[in-house]
Amino acid sequence: MKTREIFRFQLYVAGAAQNSAQAISNLGALCREHLAECHEIEVVDVFHEPKRALAEGIFMTPTLVKLAPSPAPLRIVGTLSQKMPLLQALGIDSVQT
Repeated sequence: MKTREIFRFQLYVAGAAQNSAQAISNLGALCREHLAECHEIEVVDVFHEPKRALAEGIFMTPTLVKLAPSPAPLRIVGTLSQKMPLLQALGIDSVQT
């Protein structure tokens, strides 16, 4: 039996801004549908952790950072609303669900 890879993400958001809420919702839905039980999402609020965001080179929100699996890291800026391009960019189109 092959072990499924864990997809690890960091999602940088700006508080309760509408575009941040949309990105959280869109990423959550995508992961539930395509990566059930094989994903980890860390949401980082740049208002609460501005030094961390700057240290990571995050200058716009929302920004999604794919940490794993390879190839990583990958950054995507926006609300993550375009599902098919997002799946392809993240390499999820080939994951067995």
